[in-house]
Amino acid sequence: MSNVTQSVSAAAAGTIQLGDLTVNRMGYGAMQLAGPGVWGPPRDVDAAIAVLHEAVESGVNHIDTSDYYGPHVTNQIIKQALHPYPDGLVIVTKLGARRGSDKSWIHALSRQELIGGVHDNLRTLGLDHIDVVNLRVGGMAEPSEGSIEEPLTMLAELKRQGLIRHIGLSNITPKQLSEAQTITEIVCVQNFYNVARRNDDAFIDDLAAQGIAYVPFFPLGGFTPLQSSALDAAAALLQATPMQVALAWLLQRSPNILLIPGTSSLAHLRENLKAATLQIQAGVLADLDAIGRGQRGQ
Repeated sequence: MSNVTQSVSAAAAGTIQLGDLTVNRMGYGAMQLAGPGVWGPPRDVDAAIAVLHEAVESGVNHIDTSDYYGPHVTNQIIKQALHPYPDGLVIVTKLGARRGSDKSWIHALSRQELIGGVHDNLRTLGLDHIDVVNLRVGGMAEPSEGSIEEPLTMLAELKRQGLIRHIGLSNITPKQLSEAQTITEIVCVQNFYNVARRNDDAFIDDLAAQGIAYVPFFPLGGFTPLQSSALDAAAALLQATPMQVALAWLLQRSPNILLIPGTSSLAHLRENLKAATLQIQAGVLADLDAIGRGQRGQ
């Protein structure tokens, strides 16, 4: 596949705003560039670098990462592969967690942890400011109610200092978004959502009405890929893979959805990019919608 063809595919789904930043709706998530369990270096650093090169050459201009992937590993690979960064490339990172020596995921929401996290990301990425920082709250996958005023106020201060350009939220509830908007502008929400996991349907629609991007993490089901006979049937009809259909469904679900599928494979990267050109007919969409109907409103 030529780079020209890939570039058309990457931009086919259109663009979306993150504040004053314009990004293609098909982005790239860097989590899988780390080793197994998102821990340590990958088995093949050169392959990871090649994936990043091709993603950017293919028109991807939005990379989602975090310094706690590895930890530090994905940011270091991004810097090695792409620094100095091309004009227009938007790098989004997350704060609010750290990795324990036992590879656990631990909340890191104190003032000093957030300040240190911003500076760690700046150093490992080789930046003087970060385009977007998502504050990660809640559990590993599920949001939990509770005030986020204290950590978000700290991030808003770092934004005023010029270290952060825009702020987003990850793993939150609508109530927490409302609280956050009294403190600072929120440009995106990153929550667990896919064709089978539909808890955020109403939330997505509300965000769309406000012009706020919604970024589903685990868009393909997470570490256990989506399994569905309806998805398989749609893929066969459209001559695509089930994962391509799952991505295309998200792009057609709402114009404010911004994708960050991750992979450490060039072949999978190319498959993901092709999903941006896939059009799902109304009848097939109805069948796919039925996969997650039982999740709605829960």
